Amino acid sequence: MSTTVLAEAARIGNPVVNISIFVAFVLITLFIVIRAGRTNTNATEFFTGGRAFSGPQNGIAIAGDYLSAASFLGIAGAIAVYGYDGFLYSIGFLVAWLVALLLVAELLRNTGKFTMADVLSFRLKQRPVRVAAATSTLTVSLFYLLAQMAGAGGLVALLLDVHGRTAQSFVIAVVGVLMIVYVLVGGMKGTTWVQIIKAVLLIAGAAIMTAMVLVKFGLNFSDILGSAQQMVHEATTKGVASRDVLAPGAQYGANTTSKINLLSLGLALVLGTAGLPHVLMRFYTVPTAKEARRSVVWAIGLIGAFYLFTLALGYGAAAMVGPDKILAAPGGQNSAAPLLAFQLGGVVLLGIISAVAFATILAVVAGLTITASASFAHDVYASVLRRAHGKAPATEEEQVRVSRITAVVLGVAAIGLGILANGQNVAFLVALAFAVAASANLPTIVYSLYWKRFNTCGALWSMYGGLISCLVLIVFSPAVSGNKAAMIPGASFDWFPLANPGIVSIPLAFVLGIVGTLTSKDAGDPEINAEMEVRSLTGVGAEKATHH
Repeated sequence: MSTTVLAEAARIGNPVVNISIFVAFVLITLFIVIRAGRTNTNATEFFTGGRAFSGPQNGIAIAGDYLSAASFLGIAGAIAVYGYDGFLYSIGFLVAWLVALLLVAELLRNTGKFTMADVLSFRLKQRPVRVAAATSTLTVSLFYLLAQMAGAGGLVALLLDVHGRTAQSFVIAVVGVLMIVYVLVGGMKGTTWVQIIKAVLLIAGAAIMTAMVLVKFGLNFSDILGSAQQMVHEATTKGVASRDVLAPGAQYGANTTSKINLLSLGLALVLGTAGLPHVLMRFYTVPTAKEARRSVVWAIGLIGAFYLFTLALGYGAAAMVGPDKILAAPGGQNSAAPLLAFQLGGVVLLGIISAVAFATILAVVAGLTITASASFAHDVYASVLRRAHGKAPATEEEQVRVSRITAVVLGVAAIGLGILANGQNVAFLVALAFAVAASANLPTIVYSLYWKRFNTCGALWSMYGGLISCLVLIVFSPAVSGNKAAMIPGASFDWFPLANPGIVSIPLAFVLGIVGTLTSKDAGDPEINAEMEVRSLTGVGAEKATHH
């Protein structure tokens, strides 16, 4: 590779081309959002897009919601640098969908109306359960938002050659403002169309790059693996040259703690998806439970194909660019896919991949914002605050108005926190969101759907116990302090040895749900329990208001 190409690759392409393609995407999607937003007259339209999406459409949107910038840039980078161990993220994220499909999707669509709390509070006491569900929804959404906004700052430095915190902070603010506009104008319908477009672009972009890599190596995947191994052996970066990227152990498995850490991370990834509020809310945008199941099958197919592409992209980047250059580029591991795009198709392909990465961040943050704002408006404002003050029930128009105000407040908070977290460990924040979702939400969802004896006390113990234990263990983990890669590198209060607390906090939340239920005398109402069972299996009466 010539010195000029290397210099160009270090700056990664032409910022003007990157910005032009990104602006074109924003203008097209804004036009679609404004068209889609015309029908947002009531809460059903605003929160669930009028339940007008088919299974395949919703499946593509779920893929768009789920495949964040971390999936595209992070996993390709992890495979390029760590090989086999990097691919474990893909496996965890994909297997998680089987949990969502088999345990949650259909029953959740039948039982709820707008949010996760509709299901949890159906046969339990409304007020405390809705507050707990909204608390965990807002916590998970904020951490996920934080990761995406911080990722936007890093991505900008990488792709647009923007340096300095002030310039990056400005771009984070632009992403935040666009996200607020998408949600305010388009509601769930507009957001869903943005996610469908983005999913098609992302999967098509990854497919084209994969095909180009395979053609480059004569359609022989073994040659790609062999070249990647050769590049790693020739690497000069400390620690990289000694890795075997075709065998397990490059990142995990060096000692017992790292093996347990891998198990804990895997548990959080596999169980977290079925508790992610913005994924669960997607099941309400389809008309029936059958369509909810179809949408998950479509999502599994698309997400599975995408993760297979990341395998070719990751090893392709290792073979064609080399881990040395990837780690030396601005953005480190995250630069693997853009550097590979630049190698394969020069400035134009890089510009397209850059725009797709931006689109990815925009679509994911818009989905998170509508979920969190809907949860506050529907669960806290309409079901708790209005009733606590003895006022008349909130109308659908009022719920939509409160949701829009919440979206603005959340957007501003996400911009502020994103600026603060810029440059921090983004993968840690995403894994934290998964761990919190698996600890605080999943046990209560599973017990509510499958255990008749489960009661309010068990739900509160499980949700708050899972949420608090997870957050406390994260704060005192090596992810926050005690080493150079931590969020606070200078401090050392890391008495909990694992970077991800899933292996402790998830089983603890399941146990607390059982203990809380069995120590409480509340056995629930047999009639409501029976109605919940019939509704979850058949969908009869799903549009009615909940009890209590």
